[in-house]
Amino acid sequence: MNTKLRNLVALALVAGAVAPVTVLASNGYFSFGWGTKSKAMAGVAAALPQDTLVAATNPAGMALIDTSLDLGVAFFSPSARGYEADNNFSTNAMGFPTSGFLTPGEYDSSSDWFLVPSFGYNRVLNDKMTLGVSVFGNGGMNTDYRDRPVWENFAGAPNQLAIGPGMTPPPGTIAAPNGMLFSMGPDGRPRPVTNPNATPAEGNVNPGGIFSATTSTGINLEQLFVEVPFTYKVNGQHSLGIAPVFAVQSFEAKGLEPFRQMSFHPDAVSNNGKDWSYGFGVHVGWVGEITDALTLGASYRSKLWMTEFDDYKGLFAENGDFDIPAMLNLGISFKARPDLVLAFDWQRIFYNEIAAVGNTNNVNVMPCMMPGSKPSYCLGGNDGLGFGWKDMDVFKLGARWDYSEKFSFMAGASYASDFTSSDEVLLNIMAPATIQWTFTLGGTYRHSATDSFNLSLAYMPNAEFDGNNPSITGTQTYNLYMQQKDIEISWNHRF
Repeated sequence: MNTKLRNLVALALVAGAVAPVTVLASNGYFSFGWGTKSKAMAGVAAALPQDTLVAATNPAGMALIDTSLDLGVAFFSPSARGYEADNNFSTNAMGFPTSGFLTPGEYDSSSDWFLVPSFGYNRVLNDKMTLGVSVFGNGGMNTDYRDRPVWENFAGAPNQLAIGPGMTPPPGTIAAPNGMLFSMGPDGRPRPVTNPNATPAEGNVNPGGIFSATTSTGINLEQLFVEVPFTYKVNGQHSLGIAPVFAVQSFEAKGLEPFRQMSFHPDAVSNNGKDWSYGFGVHVGWVGEITDALTLGASYRSKLWMTEFDDYKGLFAENGDFDIPAMLNLGISFKARPDLVLAFDWQRIFYNEIAAVGNTNNVNVMPCMMPGSKPSYCLGGNDGLGFGWKDMDVFKLGARWDYSEKFSFMAGASYASDFTSSDEVLLNIMAPATIQWTFTLGGTYRHSATDSFNLSLAYMPNAEFDGNNPSITGTQTYNLYMQQKDIEISWNHRF
């Protein structure tokens, strides 16, 4: 590699490494595809390598890519997104809420557009082997509810006293179903019973108001991935690929103050700024050109073992562990005629295997707020509350029409299975990954024998998900919603 090219690759790597990837992706927090041409075809790539970003889907695909360089940038909008809370939370005969509840109304998350860079390089070493590098974002989660704190009705009044299950309220007081104490004011209306000097062990459920949500609410997950794929052609038809995968991610949460009282580590739940995590895994794949017209592909990326988010060990299960789930891709591409290629991919993302993401949040949290030892399902515990995500299946169908030597046109559609169940909706207000359908268009302009320019357009129509959380918010129901748009442009240079 000459000096000029070496400097170009180094610059692209640095640019990709420092650019944040702050988006809420289409398939949970995975992108619907990587590489502009693949994204223009709804993300199909397992059996249809088209550029150096194919390594993100199937590293073996690099065996069919010439020595080349790709630089891309996407403009991504996950808006509108948010939630609507219904005015049907349960109350007792005196009008006291029987649990925490969300303020009724519809609330949109702010932060509308994000810039997502990508970079790839592949070098053909000889007629058997290639070596490359791909730098890309894997999506993420981002919400920012600025209108009012989401959890403002989840904590008692500052220094409010409470009693445990089965205990008798002190004379002159009334206990709400959640144990919080009230007395009747001169106007005949209940008011909280408070004692600023009482300790939590004496029943002060909100000492100094430390559990009251007073800040804007949201989370932000940023992720960057670097794969270094090596491929080997077993023969003229079959190629194998392997790539170590390196990842860095950051996380920040704000406005989750009431959940501190449910955690093993109350000081590591919310409003601790940005924390970082690092890790690695391995990605293996196969591509087989069965006939001149038919190609098959398969890949498996292992779970990425990440360091823990120490500043949020009280929020995520297993003391802040937030590994990245494994991914399986199977694909087929078929050249229906010399100028038309059809491709289909099935992708499975193993979200449920990651405790912080897959653990249920539909549990009775009252024991987590009582003095003494806490059950393991409390926040930060080995079985701590999660987002209740299920393993996700994604079905992708794409087509490419090579109109002329200069132009190709692409289109595609994909469908993703439900990300959670209807009784796990509560915490997913922070990550409303409701998108199911993705529709794409795009094209390539070959400027010369060495340079081409690519465009992909994607639209994910508004998708809603209704549900509740019977264990925490009782009868109240709420609706999550989101739509998305994605525009990506890229430059490909062949050497």
